Amino acid sequence: MKFVNSYFLFALAAIAIPIVIHLFNFRRFKKVYFSNVEFLKEMKQQTQKKSKLKQLLVLASRILAIIFLVLAFAQPYIPLKEHKVNPRGNVVSIFVDNSFSMEALSSKGSLFDEAKRKSLEIADAYKFSDLFQMLTNDFEGKHQVYITKEEFMQMPPELEISPAFRKLSEIVTRQNDLFNTVNSKNKVSFIISDFSKATTDLDAVKTDTSVEVNLVPLASAKANNVYIDSCWFLSPATQVNQVVQLNALIKNSSDEDAEKVPVKLSINGTQKTVASVDIPANSEAVVKMPYSTGAKGLQLGLLEIIDNPVTFDDKLYFSYNVSDSIPILSINNKTESVYLNAMFGKDSAFALTNMDVNKLDYSGFSKFKLIILNELPTIASGLAQELEQFVKGGGSLLVFPATTADISNYKTFLLGLGTAYYSGLDTVNTKVSAINNDHEIFTGVFEKIAENMDLPVVKSHYTFNPKTFSADEYIMKMVNGESFLVSQKAGKGKVYLSSVALNSEFSNFAKHAIFVPTLYNMALFSEPVGKLYYTIGKDEPIEVKNVKISGDLTFRIVNKALNFEIIPEHRNIDLQTYVYPHDQVLKAGNYILKNGEDTVKAISYNYNRNESELKCYTVSELENLIKEKGLKNFNVLDLKNKTVTAVLNELSQGNRFWRLCVILALLFLAAEVILLRFLKS
Repeated sequence: MKFVNSYFLFALAAIAIPIVIHLFNFRRFKKVYFSNVEFLKEMKQQTQKKSKLKQLLVLASRILAIIFLVLAFAQPYIPLKEHKVNPRGNVVSIFVDNSFSMEALSSKGSLFDEAKRKSLEIADAYKFSDLFQMLTNDFEGKHQVYITKEEFMQMPPELEISPAFRKLSEIVTRQNDLFNTVNSKNKVSFIISDFSKATTDLDAVKTDTSVEVNLVPLASAKANNVYIDSCWFLSPATQVNQVVQLNALIKNSSDEDAEKVPVKLSINGTQKTVASVDIPANSEAVVKMPYSTGAKGLQLGLLEIIDNPVTFDDKLYFSYNVSDSIPILSINNKTESVYLNAMFGKDSAFALTNMDVNKLDYSGFSKFKLIILNELPTIASGLAQELEQFVKGGGSLLVFPATTADISNYKTFLLGLGTAYYSGLDTVNTKVSAINNDHEIFTGVFEKIAENMDLPVVKSHYTFNPKTFSADEYIMKMVNGESFLVSQKAGKGKVYLSSVALNSEFSNFAKHAIFVPTLYNMALFSEPVGKLYYTIGKDEPIEVKNVKISGDLTFRIVNKALNFEIIPEHRNIDLQTYVYPHDQVLKAGNYILKNGEDTVKAISYNYNRNESELKCYTVSELENLIKEKGLKNFNVLDLKNKTVTAVLNELSQGNRFWRLCVILALLFLAAEVILLRFLKS
């Protein structure tokens, strides 16, 4: 037990007063007149016993009344924890979580509004002479300084929800860094948050034992949230008026089933399609939304659902470009391929250019999406270098080796790309026996592959170096188990390797029905969709192709609806241009990247979905974690419908007994009066 005013305990010496009174006042004799002495001895004995008992009871009442009166002034208490609001000289840092998860509702309104109220209650528990510092997820400069209590009390009402979010370890580190800028022994930190499991990383906390850290957890009434997690195309959306399928992943982060959640898709402000989906509790579902791409140009997309109260993740912005045609280059050895001309030359979806291997314009390679090597006997070092740069920059390369290909030359070239290479020529007749229906090239081509399906015949073929191709690399296999057609990634691009030349001496592949969908989809997938969207707060670079900055022109990121425009940094790395917004984009939406007045591409930004999972730690879970991690300077304030001020006082003064002492002092004084008045000696 401790005392608030321990110096009052000296007043316990006053108990000597009733003792002195007892010793002298009760020894005075009284004359008693009586006529009969027959029972004198018996009455004398009874009177002495009653008088002695009364004297002792009165003495005890007086002593106890004085003791409890003194204790009432001394204010005894039993502290609950080694926490104390010091009377003066405190430096207090208060973090208010203003991330999107704080939009959730509690019994007193939104968690964010409750957090702002709690910050004021904390400040109210301290003196006006103490220093205060406000901190939020934004880590704004104006919040990085210490201010007076009066100035602090004006700040919480001005706070707003922000897309930024911080790990607990980041918050503690920032507070400790700011504490090091002031000279004080009484450093107290408060962190008011819902303590989402996605951001509460106590494992990574670097603690400073000179700082007392108090966690103030706020719990929502229901941790329910349905949100759009991501979206992607089943196949590239690159052609005009092409029917494509957009897949959207919808998640249900709650313990209740979500039924018939409406999902709406809009492109360039026009509604394209709607759907509804049922999602079991704590589960997810993929919504398939087919639609026509429409006209060429930039396509600004928006997926929407309706779910309250957490709404920041109910919209997902995305964007892509639909081009007139896909540019394809065929590099020929003197003669053009009749098969390639028939395949791409008359289709408006493609723009085929034929070039002789001896008359190449390397500077124009970047304009093409797919380059086809049409039966080249050898690949010159200069061409090999340009093709390597083209592929690793994101282009697609299709190789049909010549009938008399230089295997050693091809090996050197393909090793430079980091892919498989040709190791020899096999002239044994065989045929294609298997098609990889799971490969993206054949996505949606076949509903079902028959066992006796007619497939290309192979008279001769080049074998690949001993290598087992993964399921996403082989496209077709032959009866002997060797690969007929494979695809491999190289840098940001793709390399397709055919084991046969594009003529009838090797195979009937060019005349077979499978030839058309195979090359058609190779060309289609050579047009990369690119990133459909970026995430706010990740500072991801934006890759820009075939755009050069010259003169006074600069890149600009613009959103007229939000009245937003910035000039981002740009860098040229490995002949590629990258744009860096550096966290200047703070609101979700579709933006336009401009070079001067020319539109370069559309860029979409969405809020981070880490805050969408409303799974938070409870008070007991936080206490257990703190105990496990050995964070002795950490406390968890369990509010239990109390104000923070009241909880801090309880922690500081614990269970206080001064009121009980006053009551007991009055009771013993009343007992003395009763004894003196009504108890006869």
